[in-house]
Amino acid sequence: MTSRVVFRRAAQAEFLEAAARYEQQRTGLGEEFLREVEATIDRVADAPLMHPLVTGDVRRTVTRRFPYSIFFRHRGETVVVLAIFHGRREPRIWQGRT
Repeated sequence: MTSRVVFRRAAQAEFLEAAARYEQQRTGLGEEFLREVEATIDRVADAPLMHPLVTGDVRRTVTRRFPYSIFFRHRGETVVVLAIFHGRREPRIWQGRT
């Protein structure tokens, strides 16, 4: 059964800001980023417990094409996206959201 997905405000903002940055680099790249992240989140929603725990009950998955990790919690029938985070950013930023 596919879990419902909800985004924390900060995660949603990161997602949209990253897409805008990619779109500035090359027309269409932002849309490609959006589709990649959405496909990754769909895979998480289908099988959230298949992704490794990284701290406490927070799990992580990575996008295939872009250097982004998605940090989330699985709560019953819901996946809560905490962060969509570039691999070179300081991890303490998203960890403050847990």
